[in-house]
Amino acid sequence: MTNTPIWGEDDALALPQLDADLDADVCVVGLGGSGLACIRELLDAKRRVVGIDATTVAGGAAGRNGGFLLGGLAMFHHDAVARLGRETAVAIYEQTLKQIGRMADGTPHAIRRVGTLRIAESPEEERDCAAQLEAMRRDGLPVEAYAGPEGTGLLFPADAAYDPVARCHALARHAIALGARLFERTPASSIDNGSVMTSHGVVKARHIVVAVDGGLETIFPELATRVRSARLQMLATAPELEIDFPRPTYARWGLDYWQQRDDRRIVLGGCRDVGGDAEWTTDSRPTEVVQAALTTLLRDRLHVTAPVTHRWAATVAYTQTGLPILEQVRPGVWAVGGYSGTGNVIGALCGRAVAEMIASGRSAIADLFRA
Repeated sequence: MTNTPIWGEDDALALPQLDADLDADVCVVGLGGSGLACIRELLDAKRRVVGIDATTVAGGAAGRNGGFLLGGLAMFHHDAVARLGRETAVAIYEQTLKQIGRMADGTPHAIRRVGTLRIAESPEEERDCAAQLEAMRRDGLPVEAYAGPEGTGLLFPADAAYDPVARCHALARHAIALGARLFERTPASSIDNGSVMTSHGVVKARHIVVAVDGGLETIFPELATRVRSARLQMLATAPELEIDFPRPTYARWGLDYWQQRDDRRIVLGGCRDVGGDAEWTTDSRPTEVVQAALTTLLRDRLHVTAPVTHRWAATVAYTQTGLPILEQVRPGVWAVGGYSGTGNVIGALCGRAVAEMIASGRSAIADLFRA
């Protein structure tokens, strides 16, 4: 298992390593979807920005996920209503739909507006789908009952599929064209007192944004009681010509998920529960037990016969509340992460929100996540 994701194979990007001391208005640590969204917003606000990543652009969970763009939070909408209240849950859902549209407009080459499916795998889950359908219809959110070859459940027509690495690379190129200074293979050794220390240079900045999802509690021990990292595992196949999955699908309460790309290759993730407590970890290497379960799911549930070409894993962070972390954890230091497994849209929103807070001192998006 080489632990190499399938995304972005035809879109190479090589950025330099930081090798000198720099000054900036803002230093963004983490060049995934949320960090790059933050950088774009800061550039629009005419801030001088330096961005660094310990590996590569989208080298973490931002480029190692299932490629879903989902409306709402990780919790289903009716659960969000029960936990957060109807007004907040609806407002967050509406913001995510706007964000999906914004992402599609900005990087249309990387996104397919095909909708997604939630498929029920038990009578209990069918009842839960019915409750979700009722709540979303009541609140005027886009949803339809669904029955098709995949099974029965719900169709979310405003959702999308995408290549996360291709999108992040496009965002990075655009940020550089607008004046951002971005560096790969530049891990931060310490973050404090207006400085980000690395092995070959120091970035001095009035504001520091740490846009890292998995492992956030190791960077900021003060968040350890609120954030917990987990490993998500995936695989991909050669082109599958005998089966057609027109929409990304998640099933079994969202524990399993798959999509078929335009090149007919299947991307499949999930089975985290099979690994048990061992999957609560910052270790991002795939394991035999979960990968075996994914292979069984691929063959027996999806009936895919194409050979497996890629196996990989990613580390993400879950919060106790289901709401992301978006706050100033130390003077001048912001933490952004904890997306509970669905960071592709929520993460971009949070990146924009922290940039708004830095630029103007307020953010309507950030206010929603303080519920």
